Amino acid sequence: MSTEVYDCIVIGAGIQGSCTAYHLAKNKQKTLLLEQFLLPHSRGSSHGQTRIIRKAYEEDFYTQMMQESYELWAQLEREAGVQLYRRTGLLVMGPENRKGFSQLKATMEKNKIPVEFLEKKEFNQHIPNVNLTDGNGALVDTTAGVLYADRSLRAVQGLYQTNGGVIKDGEKVIDIKPGDVVTVTTGSGLYKGRSLVITAGPWANKLMTCAGLQLPLKVVKINVCYWEEKIPGTYSVDHQFPCFIQMEPKEGEYDIYGLPSNEYPGLMKVCYHMGSETEPDERDKQKDRGDIDILTRYITRCLPGLVPVPAVVESCMYTVTPDHHFILDCHPTYSNIIIGAGFSGHGFKFSPVVGKVLSQLAMGQIPSHDLSPFSIHRFQSNARSSL
Repeated sequence: MSTEVYDCIVIGAGIQGSCTAYHLAKNKQKTLLLEQFLLPHSRGSSHGQTRIIRKAYEEDFYTQMMQESYELWAQLEREAGVQLYRRTGLLVMGPENRKGFSQLKATMEKNKIPVEFLEKKEFNQHIPNVNLTDGNGALVDTTAGVLYADRSLRAVQGLYQTNGGVIKDGEKVIDIKPGDVVTVTTGSGLYKGRSLVITAGPWANKLMTCAGLQLPLKVVKINVCYWEEKIPGTYSVDHQFPCFIQMEPKEGEYDIYGLPSNEYPGLMKVCYHMGSETEPDERDKQKDRGDIDILTRYITRCLPGLVPVPAVVESCMYTVTPDHHFILDCHPTYSNIIIGAGFSGHGFKFSPVVGKVLSQLAMGQIPSHDLSPFSIHRFQSNARSSL
């Protein structure tokens, strides 16, 4: 058993944990990053080739965090010498008379985010091969685009190691003992840290149980669907087709989003922003395709240039909070145990700034953003601490 004590141990080497570890190492903290699977892997929420990056949000606090997140992504690109972001713009469509779309418009204008509003009559000139639903408004977040996800994760982990950080993969955590020095036991060893950050995605609640905490997190399996273009290039990134979000679609309760054909030539990624509940270790046994039925109906109605049968279906997981906002907070009993969880399927783009604030909490600093929207205490009736 090693007598070594780390300044911080981070559990979970997805994008949030890797960014947290990177910031800690840059701040000269002796840091250990633990991952249960051998890297790279596709078991969690950070794999796959692309994600949307955007400032278009209904909530001020997300839009403001994204201002810094863009700066940090650019810094990571410079440090890694790798392109991580491609600007495409983001088309947002939604019912004009409903709160969600109106609030998003107001937040964009208030925060002076570059945006283009598209009138119904000019919509098809600017956005061909998309049928705008009657009663829907449309705007374009012109700074939005595509993040290269796998590439970003590799880059951040590489920079973390360049800054002296240690990664141990294939080490599943089986116990956590809180204290002034936290003891973490894995299948292979025992590690000690003055602080601990839990960024374990779908496995967060299992680990927090070890630290006497249960949060209202739901894990859902997402079918990540790619749809064939009837005419190759119709919806491609090279033809300047944007990412899109359809708010409040007629076909379902949750948003539908898409990215231009890019990673698979001739195939456009279009997904439903929710799935069916699953156990994280049993993900592939979850066979529900209700979300695909919703997408098929939407594509038939609104994206006539796509074949309305998915050509490729991959799997991902979301860890969802009741209000779909993140958890970024200290354990209610142990201030040196930090929790980053419940990213609810929209956290990847925030990871550089999330990593920064989690590292600040781990170092006992005042975080550089107001974290009250992400407090554990908002779930007071659900958050149970048994210690």
